[in-house]
Amino acid sequence: MLRIKLNELAKGMDSGPLQAEVWKWDGIGWNEAVAQQEEDFIRADDDLFVTIPAEEGLYRIDYSIKPLETLYLLTDGEGSGLRAEVLHPAPFKLKEGTLWGYINNEGRTVIEPRYDYAEDFQDNGLAIVQRRDSSGLIDSSGREKVKPVYSFIAPYAEGLAVVSDAKGYTFIDEKGKEVTSARYDYLNSLHEGRALFSKQSTTGNSRYGYLNAQGKEVLPPVYLDAGDFMNGTALVKVSEGEYALINPEGTVLHTYKHPFVGNPGDGLLAYQETENGKYGYLNLDGGVAIKPQFTAALPFSKGRAVINTAEDYGNANGLIDKQGKQVVPATYYEVQQLGEDRVALGTPVYADQPYRGSRYVIADAGTGRILSNHPLLGVNNYQHGLASVYDAKDTYFIDKSGKKASQPPVIAGAGTLSLSGSLIRADIDQRTAYYDRKGKQVWRQNGVIPLRPPYSVLEKKYKPNRDYLVYYPVIEGIASTEVSKAVNDKLRSLSHAEGVGSGGPAQDFSYTGDFAVEFFRKNLLVLELSGYNFPFGAAHGMPTRIYEHINLRSGRFYTLSDLFKPGSKYVEKLSEIVGKQIATDPQYSYVFPDTYKGITADQPFYVDEAALYLYFAPYEIAPYAAGFPTFRIPYAEIMGLISTEGDFWQSYH
Repeated sequence: MLRIKLNELAKGMDSGPLQAEVWKWDGIGWNEAVAQQEEDFIRADDDLFVTIPAEEGLYRIDYSIKPLETLYLLTDGEGSGLRAEVLHPAPFKLKEGTLWGYINNEGRTVIEPRYDYAEDFQDNGLAIVQRRDSSGLIDSSGREKVKPVYSFIAPYAEGLAVVSDAKGYTFIDEKGKEVTSARYDYLNSLHEGRALFSKQSTTGNSRYGYLNAQGKEVLPPVYLDAGDFMNGTALVKVSEGEYALINPEGTVLHTYKHPFVGNPGDGLLAYQETENGKYGYLNLDGGVAIKPQFTAALPFSKGRAVINTAEDYGNANGLIDKQGKQVVPATYYEVQQLGEDRVALGTPVYADQPYRGSRYVIADAGTGRILSNHPLLGVNNYQHGLASVYDAKDTYFIDKSGKKASQPPVIAGAGTLSLSGSLIRADIDQRTAYYDRKGKQVWRQNGVIPLRPPYSVLEKKYKPNRDYLVYYPVIEGIASTEVSKAVNDKLRSLSHAEGVGSGGPAQDFSYTGDFAVEFFRKNLLVLELSGYNFPFGAAHGMPTRIYEHINLRSGRFYTLSDLFKPGSKYVEKLSEIVGKQIATDPQYSYVFPDTYKGITADQPFYVDEAALYLYFAPYEIAPYAAGFPTFRIPYAEIMGLISTEGDFWQSYH
């Protein structure tokens, strides 16, 4: 490392701390931050310095007086505290894959990208982060407050967060301490000092009860079903055909003897008078408020409820008031309550293919009057008078009139805008950016992945229609123009980023594709090309995944056989190793019995510095939910078969 003193720059800066950042030119811009000492600033009376890697490249040093940060009060339930400006989770595409870190309001990286996923900071100053499919918690300095040992962490509610691991569900407090003495089959967040949990009974069926804020069982698991507390009451199912409304102590306030009763909303409960019959609404005391007449009925909210009148599982949705009057006629395929007295009314984009999505207009929830006829393809709830929407071209905010708001930004593509502190987060076409309230972009997800001079991977976008989106790689820095073109043409083809039309009713599927750098060493680049094909109307789509191993000097694409000596029986040996792992390793217990018959000569694979990985497609030897069953084979196990003098091995050794 090269250390550069900055003492001369600090002369005259008696007002306090000096902030310095180092950036490296990646061929496109000053996009690569060079990490410095742990302190985020250095003082004018100290030895001031920055460090630069001892490797070829162009570097820039930015320095300024660090202003005092704005502080604001936390409402953490345990008294007031102070916290620095809001930090924002941000994804970075790197040669190690896509990793998440945090940026500040100016778009500068504050917590380096090192997480597989990162969520917003909560009011208590903690954020949920993921590493290798495990979740933990960090504070705003990036310090680990709870190690990533849980499979799931929910946001904090009333001072506690639900977590789960292989042993079950429990609570943790804001220091990460587990609160409950037992683990549960299911546990929900606290609502009004009570948390719904379930345990398996001696008969094998689940029963529901409630914990208090200290993690104690205050209502034992005796209910067949139960809901969260709201406005001091919760609905529980006592037995088949009998429901009750209880208070936090478990006292029964009202009993309802019907085949089905739904959770209360605005003092009314949806119910069925006869099994599989029509739905109506009850008052809290059990009296009939609206007679059964609907084929579906959602809870009331702000004096209105979405109902369905279609027979045979069709869609004829409308909006009723508390007297049962249709405010919005039951003629729509979708009705969504957006809050702030607004609803979205949806009709199918293609009448004969309603499963392909809806076209929405905005209406007044009180009168049913349509406010804007401009067709929207995606809508979100209102917050502070604004709702994020997108149409066939752009994503933007609308105001309470249903029309495009004056609040920028307007961004080409489909996605959502959300408020993030003083910034606006934009998740558009599966990429993230941040804007200030004036619409100026302060940060965007990088489109260039630096490898090693002169190599980098450039991201390109292919979106011929709204149902087809692919991000595909372009490798830059290959010396030969002819080789470079051949390599990148092949990658574009393998990414399925060509030959698709303008969409419309004739296109009977949607497709998304993306890529990531899986491994890079010496001259070998391993790219993961992933895709998801969804036939419209299907239960689910089919994911695809291929790894391409490319020599950046020669442009050669390697196959599995290139790793081994000519004539070696690598197929038999690898088949034996994988078979043994399936038979003896419990993690592969999901493999279908008698389906594994060995690997093929061109078995899908990828490599890293330590091992060979073989994998199978969904359904090939295991259930769809298992994804891509993958088997790691250390080189030490197969060293005698590997062609260590061969082109493939030498490309990364």
